[in-house]
Amino acid sequence: MSPVPLLFEPGAAEPDQARFFGLDEIADPAELLQRATELADAFRAATERAAAYQALAAHELTDPRRFDRLTFAELGERIGLSAAAAETLAERGQRLTANGITDPRRSAGRL
Repeated sequence: MSPVPLLFEPGAAEPDQARFFGLDEIADPAELLQRATELADAFRAATERAAAYQALAAHELTDPRRFDRLTFAELGERIGLSAAAAETLAERGQRLTANGITDPRRSAGRL
């Protein structure tokens, strides 16, 4: 499994220098604010998209029509959530599906 690409691909970090996307090297506060905001926006977008995929998968895995359906407790155990939180996640996936969202990549702004 490969990592999820962000809205941009940061350069590889040099092993002898702990750098955070080059932010620690920016001296100008206006430039630092701009770059940090871009990074925060990219991470927010990636988080939202990943959460939508997670919800869609949870809904599918807990669908009562599946012969191999997971219980909410089993789903929660797989992803480190309580059964109640797993149920909420699956319900979000059900709402997304009901709204016609089956691929978060093509649904920007509708999640």
